Amino acid sequence: MGLTDDGVDHLDQRLRAGDLDALGALFAMFRQRLWRIVDFRLDRRLRGRLDPDDLLQETYLAASGQLVHYAAKPDLSPFLWLRMVAGQVLIRAHRRNLACQLRNVDRELPQSAGNFPQTTSVSLVEQLAGSTTSPSHAAVRAEMVEQLQRTIARMDPIDQEVLALRHFEELTNGEVAEVLGIQQKAASLRYARALRRLKEALAQVPGLRGGGSDA
Repeated sequence: MGLTDDGVDHLDQRLRAGDLDALGALFAMFRQRLWRIVDFRLDRRLRGRLDPDDLLQETYLAASGQLVHYAAKPDLSPFLWLRMVAGQVLIRAHRRNLACQLRNVDRELPQSAGNFPQTTSVSLVEQLAGSTTSPSHAAVRAEMVEQLQRTIARMDPIDQEVLALRHFEELTNGEVAEVLGIQQKAASLRYARALRRLKEALAQVPGLRGGGSDA
């Protein structure tokens, strides 16, 4: 049974006072959402070596040592703070395990994006291809992936991020706006634009249900 907003606010007040029990309660409450985010952001080259559950354990330990820093951020919600800490843990994990490829791993959005590894374009293509109705032939799926890659590559990095945050991290529009430091209306418009571009790209794939002509 979830806590009411008042219950979350009470835990937040205790957390800002340094209460580790409050941290445990809030972490348990947000664990499923955090797991989904970590799994989405984890570089595909590391999926056989790193486990999202282990990274979440590292996130909890890191957060327990940063309560003073959280107390200094009165406008940040506990969930977005834990998400930010998880992003820092992911960055470190990527650096440890992909040391020879730091230039690829270190491409990040501005600080407001939450310090997550900028693997969004690759992750988006993988997730979108996997969540779309399976085509009948491998060649059709390959064309779909190619269309998605081209479309996403042409998107502004912030539009990519809005799509990732709303569609796969399942953040609210308000949370997206806070993470990226933009207005809620702008976040909503960017999300709608990104979805429209993806729909147009998929419509060009011959043989995909609802896509282009097979002729």
